[in-house]
Amino acid sequence: MMSQPLNILIVEDSEDDLVFVVRTLKQGGYEVMHERVDTEAGFSAALAEGGWDLIIADYNLPQFNAVEALILLQKSGLDLPFIIVSGAIGEETAVAAMKLGAHDYILKSSLARLAPAVARELREAAMRRERRQATEDLLASREQLRALAAHLQSVREEERKHITREIHDELGQSLTGFKMDLAWIRNRVQTKDGLANRQPVVDKIGEMGKLLDETAGLVRRLCTELRPGILDDLGLTAAIEWQAQEYQNRTGIPCHLAIGVDDLKVDAEQATALFRIFQEILTNVARHARATRVETRLEIAGANILLEVKDNGKGIKDSEKSGKKSLGLVGMRERALLLGGEVEIHGEPGKGTTVRVIIPLSKVDADLVNSASATSNAEAKKTTATGGR
Repeated sequence: MMSQPLNILIVEDSEDDLVFVVRTLKQGGYEVMHERVDTEAGFSAALAEGGWDLIIADYNLPQFNAVEALILLQKSGLDLPFIIVSGAIGEETAVAAMKLGAHDYILKSSLARLAPAVARELREAAMRRERRQATEDLLASREQLRALAAHLQSVREEERKHITREIHDELGQSLTGFKMDLAWIRNRVQTKDGLANRQPVVDKIGEMGKLLDETAGLVRRLCTELRPGILDDLGLTAAIEWQAQEYQNRTGIPCHLAIGVDDLKVDAEQATALFRIFQEILTNVARHARATRVETRLEIAGANILLEVKDNGKGIKDSEKSGKKSLGLVGMRERALLLGGEVEIHGEPGKGTTVRVIIPLSKVDADLVNSASATSNAEAKKTTATGGR
């Protein structure tokens, strides 16, 4: 069996006792690397260097002792197993040291207990680190979710203001103009010569028709901004193609598409999630990437839907993937996570960013894909056989 590496800081003034401790641990299956200190200054300097797995301390030294070492360790904020290995110091003293935070006390005359005690304390230290990391991750996740909730509320309010402004300024203005034109026609018809001279009325009706067309176009645009009808009518593939073209027309950045399936049928929830994620990716590219080209790939990969978007921009930094300024990315991950999927983001400085979205197909969708694939293969074989004849 290979020995387990173990980096130990040993507080000890006796070189002989040091040799016994190291030998005992080596016999217990450890590959020991160590540093011996016997003063407060030496201990503080070694502690600052870091990289220690464990601290073993004699209780009493001429210039230093285990309790002082333990207090310095606690002030440093490091969570390291601290084992006292000493001669007889009395039960009360040993208990007091344990209450102060020492993890174990072993007599130098009973060093056979040392290796098992070290193994136990290393396991417990690893468990403490995992719990601490899990707690930190949970707190960070909660903070991100709170920030995301606030962000979504802000976005919702901005959308409401935008739609209200559009309705009030554009639609309201059009309807007011329409009302004024109707009043003009009414007044014109009510005059004595109104019916005799019909051409102005005909012209006004033509202008009203144009105004109605513009108003209908405004309503369609507002509805499209809220939710494009093409997503419900023609499906995800057509909606992705439409959004890519819209992005290209709006920004002037070429957006190339490679769609690996002709008619991708997924349920409404999956289609909405993928479409909104695609929108968010393109928005981020336009705002932050400084890219001149975007490449998009949509295909079936096994039992998953794969959406991959690459740009040739400045490349996202690791620090930009999380935090208060990356709530759009958090929203993308949450959408994918709700469907059992994931979002992978990779950036290279000066080479661009790649976003991969992987969403599992539902069982019904997977069966449809497999059936379509089998049909396609059968037709291909039939064609080949016919060509052979």
